[in-house]
Amino acid sequence: MGTVGVSLTDAPACGFDAVNVTVSKIRIHRSSSASDTAAGWSDINLNPARKINLLDLNNGVLESLGETTLGAGHYTQVRLVLVPNTGGRLANSVVLTNTTTEVALDTPSAVQSGIKLIHEFNVQSNERTDLLLDFDACKSIVARGNGSFALQPVIRIIPFTLNGIRGVIGPAPLPSDVVVSAQMGGEIVRSTVPNPQTGEFFLARFDPGSYDLVVAADGRATAVIKAVPIASPTSIVVASTAAQPITLPTSITHTVSGIVTLSPASTTETVAFVTAKQLVDSGVAVTVKARAADLNGNYSLTLPAQAPLLGSFGGGALPITLTAVPLAAGQYAIEASADGYVTQAVTQDLSSADPTLDFTLLSQ
Repeated sequence: MGTVGVSLTDAPACGFDAVNVTVSKIRIHRSSSASDTAAGWSDINLNPARKINLLDLNNGVLESLGETTLGAGHYTQVRLVLVPNTGGRLANSVVLTNTTTEVALDTPSAVQSGIKLIHEFNVQSNERTDLLLDFDACKSIVARGNGSFALQPVIRIIPFTLNGIRGVIGPAPLPSDVVVSAQMGGEIVRSTVPNPQTGEFFLARFDPGSYDLVVAADGRATAVIKAVPIASPTSIVVASTAAQPITLPTSITHTVSGIVTLSPASTTETVAFVTAKQLVDSGVAVTVKARAADLNGNYSLTLPAQAPLLGSFGGGALPITLTAVPLAAGQYAIEASADGYVTQAVTQDLSSADPTLDFTLLSQ
């Protein structure tokens, strides 16, 4: 026999002060195709079920969900089972930014059989294996356009070993909308919200590689430090300190908005995502902001018009010099995507206007 432990962490959510889910159990199976009623499941039961605010799990914070013993061997499926909202009890809910009222979060697919995660891992005899579920609340909460919200979970199983990128954004106290992300090829790999009082942040648990560090906030120019190296599973890299923080100059903003239409229309509430990417250097494009459209297809992205700042990590000597990139000011590639549909991207100038940009995504 071996031991498997499961923990939960989160990326920051967009427009919410709380995203609550209530977990009742974790289920593990050797077969990726096993149904929820098949034989052979091993369960980690949370008794009582635990209500967790995902937004408390930033900057490397983990919530342990428990452990169980398993026979040594190869496993391929994990399920996260949630408690439903029943009898007026809000087991799963959101709290909108600058409000205090919990709004029910509909979880139809996640309650009956559990959120299905396909992830291959091995359990060794007399050894412990740890699984870390990275619950992306920003991508998982979908507005239905009528004031209600649905959970369409986006969860990855990521490395458990602690490595990462540490730094400080200044000056503190910070506004609540600052987001720090580590990206590869313009795609967000990890993201977090700095401590608003100290400006400290920690992006944790990466596969070794080279990442671009991106700091974005409403009404501020975007800052990018390219090629930050994570050399090993235990490397912790410092990108800035309290004495030498990353600072974001103010910027005017413009908003691109519109409707994403799926053709043919989805019969399963497929969600469209809209991403604003910016080319800040030759071969270095980064995501500045990404949002889910509501289930009517409406989206809106407010973006800085001022030139982004770019620096190179190099040998890691601080402070890392950040220099404005004037040619990139207000220039974005707006990208719309949805599972099962062909992604579209359009170049858009937001230096002096608030454009309307509609997309029609065709099925693959």
